[in-house]
Amino acid sequence: MSERSALRARLDTLARELMKFGAVGGAGVLVNFVVFNLVRHLTELPVVRASVVATVVATGTNYLGYRYFTYRDRDKNGRTKELTLFLLFSIVGLVIENGVLYVATYGFGWDTSLQSNIFKFLGIGLATLFRFWSYRTWVFRALPAREAVETAESFLAEGAQPQRAGTASAAAGERARD
Repeated sequence: MSERSALRARLDTLARELMKFGAVGGAGVLVNFVVFNLVRHLTELPVVRASVVATVVATGTNYLGYRYFTYRDRDKNGRTKELTLFLLFSIVGLVIENGVLYVATYGFGWDTSLQSNIFKFLGIGLATLFRFWSYRTWVFRALPAREAVETAESFLAEGAQPQRAGTASAAAGERARD
């Protein structure tokens, strides 16, 4: 398999993962904004506390989407560890997201409903970058065998024929000489 086709296969896999992550994340953003605005207008909670409540609710719905849709093919062993890491990285994302809103609200006095929603959106964007990296790297880890299967599938898709056990070492020697 050429390096170019291997790179293309990895980029295709990453693009599919990004689309699934984005679909779940988009639903989470919708939940986040609906809960945020409901809590903000129906209660007396300060803006950042209302945002924290909304982020926690959205995080719960996102976990279900990530585990059972985006990363359903990933390692399912060690759910306690997975959930612990998910919550840890989600808390960091919560701090990033609501830190932006806190600075805008209490640092600059931008606390109208429109301004709060704009800065909440910016905070969500920054936190999403962190969450994507941390979830795919640490929480929903790829199975090592899956990567091997994907590599073999792309190799076979290019027209290579599987080799018999007896000829594998000879073929490996030929490739080493090339």
